[in-house]
This record gives sequence, structure tokens and C-alpha cells, in this order.
Amino acid sequence: MHHSLRAALCLTAFLLAALVPASAQDKFPSRAIRIVSPFAAGSVSDVSLRILAERLGPRLGTQVVIENLPTGGGVAAARAVISSPPDGHTVALLSNATAVSAALFKQLPYDPLKDFVAVGGISDFSYIFLTNAKSNLCSLQDVIAAARAKPGALNFGTAASGTSPHLTALLFRKVAGVDFTLVPFRGAGDLTVALMRNDVDVVINAYGAVKANLLDGSLRAIVTTAGARAAALPDVPTVGESGIANFEVSSWNGLFAPARTPAEAIERLNRELSLTLAEPEVVRRFLELGVEARPSSPATIAARMRAEIERWSRVIDDAGIERQ
Repeated sequence: MHHSLRAALCLTAFLLAALVPASAQDKFPSRAIRIVSPFAAGSVSDVSLRILAERLGPRLGTQVVIENLPTGGGVAAARAVISSPPDGHTVALLSNATAVSAALFKQLPYDPLKDFVAVGGISDFSYIFLTNAKSNLCSLQDVIAAARAKPGALNFGTAASGTSPHLTALLFRKVAGVDFTLVPFRGAGDLTVALMRNDVDVVINAYGAVKANLLDGSLRAIVTTAGARAAALPDVPTVGESGIANFEVSSWNGLFAPARTPAEAIERLNRELSLTLAEPEVVRRFLELGVEARPSSPATIAARMRAEIERWSRVIDDAGIERQ
């Protein structure tokens, strides 16, 4: 090619590039999106996140990769995200467990309110109060009557101390004004075995962990803990419907990006996240896990995080739990 022609073409290309705004040159996303999750692979939160990622990727025009860092009470996952560039390509899955940690630990190496900016809500699910199907505790009123008849005699099984189900039991004990013995377990499987053996009288757990036992009739769901009935268990009343006012607990998940992430990236992620969560296929697959798709604005999920930290701080204070 003639030298002057090549120079003219290069100049034209340069001028055209200069006319394209920077935002279009650095179009978001420009590479894969990484979602760092504090939950173990195969957990209900993880499975629902993978369903979401599979449909969210095509909307964003890139791959959405899940990275599980289920160590240290969510600290490892949170730190991995806030130490990443704040460009929207690395985001965290935070949840009510994050709010519980912020309330329970005196010195977390991050502040969920200051070190993150909210992207949007993903999902909600109720906890369930369960009894053995052969038990004579068929309703929440039966449980309350038994607890009042013999204070401290009933055993409530939950996940480990300081987890959301454990604090849910403490909150219920206070709000209902009853006394029972709390028995924390390490894993969901251990909880179910204990209830089947009648080692505990009541268990608080998530639907995904006990779905098979509910379907085969070996366990009985007596109430759910959210403000409205669970879509997966429409015939099971809420704690509120069973006569206990001022009690409402649901587990929730949302996406959060490192602080200082550009507003354009947050807006794009929120838009595509909300559209994905509205897809009937995503809603259906979530419900099979006992999870309800719950898209929200960044402001709504940020306010929820703040409110839950305050609420669980009060529960921890009222229960006299020492901050760690």
C-alpha cells in the first residue's frame, strides 16, 4: 500500500476512534463477571445463584462465573470482592447472614454498609418450624402450650450458634414469651436426623434442606417465618397467622459491588438482574428450591441490609450473646 494512503487511513481511523465516546470504547461489561459467594457449592443459595448466572450471562453478553469461598463466616468472600477493582466485574453475594455477622462480630475486616454498594435483590425464602410427623405437636399453638406447661423441656434444633436460624429461635423465644432449650447442630443433615430420632422436638430449617422429608411425609411443616405464606408451602400458616405478632424473618440474598463502582455498571447489572429474575423459567426453578425470586432496586436492598443489622444487634443484646 502507498505510504501516503496508509497514513491517510490511519489518520481517519484515529479521528473516528476519537469521535466514539470513551464509554462505548470501554463498554461494560468488557470481560466475564465474577460473583463471589460465601455459600458452599450445592447449597440452596448456591444452586439458585447458578440458575441465575446461566440466564444472566447472555443478557450481559458475557460469562457469569460463580466462585465459592464458604470459609470464615462470609469474611473470605467479602474481602475477595472489596480487594478487587471497583469496575463492576467482581460482585459479592451478600445476605441476611452478612447482617448477622455485622451484628455479632465486634471487628469484621469490612463494613457491609461502607465497603459495598448495592446492586439489587435476588431472592427471599422463609425458614420453617418442623416437627416429626409422628409428634403430637401439630401446630405452633401446640408447641407454645407444651413450652408453657414445662418451661425448658422442649428442645429446638437449629443450625450453629450465631446463624440466622439460631437467632430466629432466640427471637421467637423472646416474642412468644416461652422457654425452651436451644440445641445447635453443625449441618442441616444432622438436624433432620435428630428430628427423625426425636432427639429434638422442633427444628428450624430451610425448605430446600427438608423438601424430600416433607414430600415423603416423615416431617411436618407447622409454620413459616416470613410475613406472607411461602409460595412453596401455600397451606402452611405463618408465625403471625398463628397468633404471634411482631415476628417476621426471611432469609434473603442480593448482589453488592465494591464501593466506588461506577453508577453505569450498577445500573446495567441491576437492569439485567431484574429482567432475569422476572423470567418465568427462573421463577419456576427457584420455587422448586423453596426460593422466591425477589428483584429490587439498589436502594431497597441497601436499606434492608441496614435494617437487618440493627434488628439482629437487638436480638443479640436481648439474648445476652457476647459479641465475638
